[in-house]
Amino acid sequence: MKLTKEQAQEIKDQQNQENKTKRVTAPELEKILYDAIPILDHGFVRVVDYMGDDTSIVQAARVSYGKGTKKVSTDSGLIKYLMRHWHSTPFEMCEIKYHVKLPIFIARQWIRHRTANVNEYSARYSILDKEFYLPAPENLATQSQSNRQGRGDVLEGEPAKKVLELLKGDAEQTYNNYETMLNERYDGSVINEDGIGLARELARMNLTLNTYTQWYWKTDLLNLMNFLRLRADSHAQYEIRAYADVMLDTVKKWVPITYEAFMDYRVGGTEVSAKGKAVIQKLIKGENVSMEDSGLSKREWNELMEAFNLKDKLI
Repeated sequence: MKLTKEQAQEIKDQQNQENKTKRVTAPELEKILYDAIPILDHGFVRVVDYMGDDTSIVQAARVSYGKGTKKVSTDSGLIKYLMRHWHSTPFEMCEIKYHVKLPIFIARQWIRHRTANVNEYSARYSILDKEFYLPAPENLATQSQSNRQGRGDVLEGEPAKKVLELLKGDAEQTYNNYETMLNERYDGSVINEDGIGLARELARMNLTLNTYTQWYWKTDLLNLMNFLRLRADSHAQYEIRAYADVMLDTVKKWVPITYEAFMDYRVGGTEVSAKGKAVIQKLIKGENVSMEDSGLSKREWNELMEAFNLKDKLI
């Protein structure tokens, strides 16, 4: 990831600000505020603003007038209770705003989470930078034979080289055509005095989906956790997971007590259906139980066995 001198200076100026506030702040998050944390080859995530901390969640749950006099251990117990019993609204009292630079195809996947305020860089108004996402060789893989939306074996040798050549060649060619249609380069210089000068809102349709875009993404803590629960999961697409992992670390710095509860009850926990619960109860008692008798489908049965590390019972 490369920042221009102007971008680097803007970040430095933001970090050099000194503002007094009566609001709660998160010291560890303050340390990285405005930092552009590199992701993929040209992407980044920046925390640019936030509201509230762990005490804000507790305050909302108790409907108290201030931080109160409760001990941290008591606050921790309450937050864990809220997380454990799926009480959601107290977590909506905290908000965070990110500045994200990401490939367009990941942005289109990301935007499916319709619970945030988003403002994306406008290619109708401005010219997109000449930057494309090219996967590292270890992230190139064949189509999974068992999962329609997943990856299989890693590509190696000539096939991997060919894919990277195609991705780079197509991206550069379409971007050159984009500039030709605009008759303008991304640095603002004119290509040809007698050039086409096509409207930016039309020329952009020619760009490949690995072109980088940027947006500001503001959400509350509840919906951020819902996003991270799906996108920081090992089954999520690698590229969006790379962003989610960085954002998960910002949550740890922002609301450490909530982060611990989230990792325990949401990320590390397991949801079990009524039928699945009955199966586990029988197994604990030493009773024999089969998939056919459980009422579970093969997929449900295998997911349950994997969750409890009962791999000898997989079908």
